[in-house]
Amino acid sequence: MTALRLLLAAAVAFAFYLIGAKAGRGRYKQIRRNAKKAWNDPTVKKARAGTKKLARRNTKKITKAVHR
Repeated sequence: MTALRLLLAAAVAFAFYLIGAKAGRGRYKQIRRNAKKAWNDPTVKKARAGTKKLARRNTKKITKAVHR
């Protein structure tokens, strides 16, 4: 699971880098600010927490299904 998170973080960072490189520093900062706002929104936080709980509860099922 840690490797997946690391890969996801790298992909997001790379995407922001590309967007910033194309649009310029000002636009990059604007996108970053809006992404941060969305990430910290209470509704999004609640959804992330729910997804995390669901993943934890179903870890064995998911692992079993993947490794068949």
